[in-house]
Amino acid sequence: MLRLALPPSVRSASRLLVLLAGALLCLDALLLMSIGMRHLGVVLPLPIGLALIGLAWRGAQWQHWLAQQRWRQRLWRAVCIGFWLWLASLLLFFLQIAQAGREGPDLSAAPPGAILVLGSGTNHCRPSPTLRQRLERGLDLARIYPQARVVVSGGVDPGFGCTEAEVMRRHLRGQGLDEARLLLEERSTSTHENLVFSRTLLEQVGLDPRRTMVLVVTSDFHVPRSLRIARQAGYAQVRAAGAPTPRHLRWNAWLREYFAFASSRALGEF
Repeated sequence: MLRLALPPSVRSASRLLVLLAGALLCLDALLLMSIGMRHLGVVLPLPIGLALIGLAWRGAQWQHWLAQQRWRQRLWRAVCIGFWLWLASLLLFFLQIAQAGREGPDLSAAPPGAILVLGSGTNHCRPSPTLRQRLERGLDLARIYPQARVVVSGGVDPGFGCTEAEVMRRHLRGQGLDEARLLLEERSTSTHENLVFSRTLLEQVGLDPRRTMVLVVTSDFHVPRSLRIARQAGYAQVRAAGAPTPRHLRWNAWLREYFAFASSRALGEF
């Protein structure tokens, strides 16, 4: 009833805003998918955007269809309430990880025995923009702590035939990092496996994460989850350093992390 009471100009403006929002979501998803990105944070905006475009384009017909059956109206109301609750939880999550990402490691604390750089995908066997930021952050810290071993962690990148760890090794070697400091973990396919398999690798060279300080390098948005998983995986002394996420990828990465956080909790990874 409220919708019908709105002036035609207001209804037209509302439809235009919904159409614009849907178009922007679709464009964002399609542009990132065109450069090979396929994770949930990239793909999900596409169906949401298409739904918004459909509502803006066929809103009157949709309202007419809903009005024919009361159960349709109730179901649609429940869907709308669920969507707004989900959106509120998503925005709250974004605020939390934005705050966590601004917190850097305490450089006055005990120096780490190992710096663990987590993988984040490659592009034709070269570091993706997000991974490059992690590597640069890891390299800065490796120079601050020259005694620390540096672990690069990431398995085979589907479609390219290389491992993230090898790509990371080549990048760090190209920036002058001593090969003798590097350890490669090339089996992992998730953050949990990054940390579990890297722990085994560290133990093999005499660095027990239960007694040795480990500094985990990852993206700023990924810091809270990686720390929780690390502690669950037996890293008794662990800190994290967040690398900045490229601006054009930030909100897609945060959206992916929202679902990854829920998945990690459901799987008991922390």
